[in-house]
Amino acid sequence: MIKIVVAGFKGKMGATATKMVLDHEKFELVGVLDPFEEKLNLNELAEYPTVDVPIFKTKEEVLSVQPDVWIDFTIPKVAYENTNFAIENKISPVVGTTGLTEAQLAELTDRSKTLNVGGLIAPNFAVGAVLMMQFAQKAAEYFPDVEIIELHHDNKLDAPSGTAIKTAEMMSEVRVKKIQGHPEEKELITGARGADFEGMRIHSVRLPGMIAHQQVQFGGVGEGLTIRHDSYDRSSFMTGVALGCEKVVHLDKLVYGLENLL
Repeated sequence: MIKIVVAGFKGKMGATATKMVLDHEKFELVGVLDPFEEKLNLNELAEYPTVDVPIFKTKEEVLSVQPDVWIDFTIPKVAYENTNFAIENKISPVVGTTGLTEAQLAELTDRSKTLNVGGLIAPNFAVGAVLMMQFAQKAAEYFPDVEIIELHHDNKLDAPSGTAIKTAEMMSEVRVKKIQGHPEEKELITGARGADFEGMRIHSVRLPGMIAHQQVQFGGVGEGLTIRHDSYDRSSFMTGVALGCEKVVHLDKLVYGLENLL
């Protein structure tokens, strides 16, 4: 059994991850973390009347249950601190919180290598989304004219999404560098053309009712190609989270992107 703690268990993704761990035959939920929760045990909450799992207020308290894996769905600042703490204490992090900087990712990766601690930070845990990114990277070799439209719920904190940034990074590895659009193009309203990533445009949509959706739109002479992925429910991410929990305990460093484990 892999002993797991979930940080951010009261959020929508954290709650879904908590239920996944409870239902998984190979996992044991040994604790959850939320500094603002007044209750001391999950069985004091209406959602978990029969679950005897402690609720911790501080990172240090988590060490008492000696978890193997630390699942994190919090916010960027907290996720960075939590991940660093987990690595320092030889707990393998599985992080779905997006918004970490390149410098933070590099620092965490270097520290994990030094301590030989496996871990995973992924902008998207849906297997279909990972395949979408890989297909887009392949297409970018032949279609350098491309734009990304990503659509999420209106409570998402970061824009563009981590998935969109990761997709653009992967495409930039194989794509011929070029600036898209007319050379004399003028934006009548600033930002109308979206964010600029090495000549590729990224557009972020934030609307209630959405979960996580991304469309990669390619254009060529006389043809077009659209690659799209939709997550209609947060359960779509749990296959990847579970896979990450199973794999990270056998790694000796932190990796970025679920594709590294497929």
